[in-house]
Amino acid sequence: MPATASPQAPTEAVGPLMRGIAVLRELSDAGGRMTLSHLSRTAGLARSTVDRIAATLARMGYVRLDGHEVHLAPRLMELGNACLAATGLPGPLGPLAAQLADELDESVSLAVPDADGIRFVHQSPRRRAMSIAFRIGDLLPCERSAPGPLFAASWTDEEWATWRQGADARTSSAGDAEAARAARAARDFEQRAARAAKVGWAVDDQLIEPGLVALAVPVRDAQGRTVCALSVVSHTSRHSTDSLRGTLLPRVQESAAAMERALREQPPATEHTATTTAPAGEEVTGTALIGTAADRGAGEHGLAHWTAASKQELGAEFVESLARGLTVITAFGEGRAELGLTAIAQATGLARATARRALITLEHLGYVVAQERTFRLTPRVLALGCPALSRTTLPDIAVPHMAELVRRVHDSASLAVLDGDAIRYTARVATERIMSVDITVGTRFPAYAASMGRVLLAGLPAPERAARIGDAALRPLTPHTVTDPDRLAVLLDRVAHDGYALVEEELEEGLRSLAVPVRDHTGRMVAALNVAMHISHRTPQACVTDVLPHLRATAAAIETDLHTLGRFTHVGQA
Repeated sequence: MPATASPQAPTEAVGPLMRGIAVLRELSDAGGRMTLSHLSRTAGLARSTVDRIAATLARMGYVRLDGHEVHLAPRLMELGNACLAATGLPGPLGPLAAQLADELDESVSLAVPDADGIRFVHQSPRRRAMSIAFRIGDLLPCERSAPGPLFAASWTDEEWATWRQGADARTSSAGDAEAARAARAARDFEQRAARAAKVGWAVDDQLIEPGLVALAVPVRDAQGRTVCALSVVSHTSRHSTDSLRGTLLPRVQESAAAMERALREQPPATEHTATTTAPAGEEVTGTALIGTAADRGAGEHGLAHWTAASKQELGAEFVESLARGLTVITAFGEGRAELGLTAIAQATGLARATARRALITLEHLGYVVAQERTFRLTPRVLALGCPALSRTTLPDIAVPHMAELVRRVHDSASLAVLDGDAIRYTARVATERIMSVDITVGTRFPAYAASMGRVLLAGLPAPERAARIGDAALRPLTPHTVTDPDRLAVLLDRVAHDGYALVEEELEEGLRSLAVPVRDHTGRMVAALNVAMHISHRTPQACVTDVLPHLRATAAAIETDLHTLGRFTHVGQA
């Protein structure tokens, strides 16, 4: 997609912000990873410009540079989180959608209108050999979806004209295999929208893909406006559109009614003074709104301090106007769907004139809509990385941080989860030593004898922990393995108190390992991280004084990414 400003771009539009967003869109559309050279070609930008944009985005934590490759980083999800929080939908409605998916054993989605398309803001998928699941941020044409007719039922003549123009373009550009389906969808769409307005539901009978069927109903706010569509997606091997309507419609409508009640019960927006931490490490205090993601600049001087430090570190490689422009998006959030210019400037720490130019640019690109004296984000913001990042797993998050840990401590690092009475390795970064610990992903070890196992056991509620110890076959794996249940219980209490486990030659003679927990945004322990080494490499005391701080810092970095990514999406463990 061309990155240069079109003739229609306002004179006050920020060129670097436009080019930076174009780079993010190219990366997102490519699945989250591209080489710098390829990115330069597809974005239509000079390689030097792409290098500067990539360096700036890396400084913000939005991408990760790996040699000549650029990868989207979990922190980019804070832009999508701002948009999702501002809708006020995934937070209160997500648990109800997940409950419906469990009851029906079918994938359930929430979608919102986005111009002449629909964009997904929540997914509760089902795990099957042949799975059906869209990603948060995915865009579908209205005419080829179940939610589309529900939104089109209230379109104005101007909106219908816009849709017809877009539908003609989509049909003409469709490949041979898709052309007939696209044409049929466009031909029947107005009739489907009229029927949806009358009956209050709509279906998709294999319009987006052969074998896929869906049923959607509207979810309305207190004023009776359709704010999103609740849809159930299935496969023709399980349902037809008739059986979806006949067997599932009443339950789906009940769930939509519960969602409408949940929306009416939401508290009004409030403000408070917050302290946040900027990437450069400084704390900044100022007037911020609840849930703000703008940790680069809450307060009067926060963003200015961070950008000045970044400019000093990176020099000409840091594009200050790009960083400031993207920060404007993070001013929005829960209870802050619409903001005035002054509120945006205060929340981000930007000058009013700078914030105004960024908003003009974002409005030109379709990411912001101006309404009289206020602004709001559009669902298009979700296209900035959300689809690619929404399938990220915990190992995906952890491995880059683990690689940095290994470079610092020169010993292997692993991530594991509790799997019954064992731990299962889900990520591994080995060190390059002549003598090193050789373990592969998928390996299982008894939890009671491993450092990560003890951390995970110690994180369980006391009754469950006692039950697991009582049920486990505590056999000696080495002469040093603790097999007495009472002694093991005492050790686990100490691990819970200290926040780490150090295990000496209990799993294998000559092996010493140190582990700490990894927690999600709710505080629940979801994994353990360790460093393992031969006992000749370090003393136990050196492990605690030299390795433990690095291990904890790495776990904290993983948790930061996990919390950002997992705010509105499910992060798989493997």
